[in-house]
Amino acid sequence: MARIYLCGMELHNTKLGLQLPTDPRWVNLAEMDLAEILTDHAYCEQKAATSCISLIQAYPDRPELVEELAPIVTEEWGHFRLVLAELKKRDLKLGRQRKDEYVNQLLAYQRKGISREEALLERLLVCALIEARSCERFRLLSLHCSDEALRKWYHQFMVAEAGHYRMFIELAELYFGKEKTRARWKEYLLHEAGIMQQLVPRGDRMH
Repeated sequence: MARIYLCGMELHNTKLGLQLPTDPRWVNLAEMDLAEILTDHAYCEQKAATSCISLIQAYPDRPELVEELAPIVTEEWGHFRLVLAELKKRDLKLGRQRKDEYVNQLLAYQRKGISREEALLERLLVCALIEARSCERFRLLSLHCSDEALRKWYHQFMVAEAGHYRMFIELAELYFGKEKTRARWKEYLLHEAGIMQQLVPRGDRMH
């Protein structure tokens, strides 16, 4: 499967499909306590790796999924270690993991009482949406962070998340067809915009 990577300055919400953009001033909130935003970032990378492992365990009979997600597990865990290294470099400590209301609300939106196969579509689209929103936030940090070194550092994560987002969409389209995938994806995008509108912007959260 060809993986699509979207380049930095050309990346924007229309490519990601997001209906409600993040206010760029969120970066100012994030910069107020780097230990907090880096801690949340670290756990986001860790959870991304475990989500891919969970999908492989649940659907080992999907060879394309296994082949695509196996290297992502390694990549996401590598990102976790990169964030740990950045914390250490800045003499900051990894804090405790916090409840992720954004992700929890997305998970609650998944259809219930459906078949194992139908559940795969829901899981792939939730993963795609989390990656898309993360990509958008990393882009803002790469453009507006006052620390030049951090701007360059965040750029690498933005590019990676863009590729992951497309990979999950492509897997969904492979297994469920473009029409069905895009119809459900549109519903997820609208619901996600409602979640973003409801949540109070916080500088200590990636989402």
